[in-house]
Amino acid sequence: MLRNTHLVAIWLTCLFAGPLQQTYALQSLGEEEFQKLHAELLPGNEAWKTIPWQTDLLKAQQLAAESKRPLFIWAMDGHPLGCT
Repeated sequence: MLRNTHLVAIWLTCLFAGPLQQTYALQSLGEEEFQKLHAELLPGNEAWKTIPWQTDLLKAQQLAAESKRPLFIWAMDGHPLGCT
């Protein structure tokens, strides 16, 4: 049974490999196109960078109370990269 599963997987890979390669074919970029794409991908002035994030909950509560603003708490369980 396991051998048949492997054969089917190999057959499907071969069947779809050709069209996928054509769909995602690499194109050569000129220097100008590369510089344009590179500039677009560089991190810019994202809005989340302007927020005064706090890692100390008590300090964050104090700052929220002083400025009369709500406190946003981001809590999670697990690996920070999602590798749980």
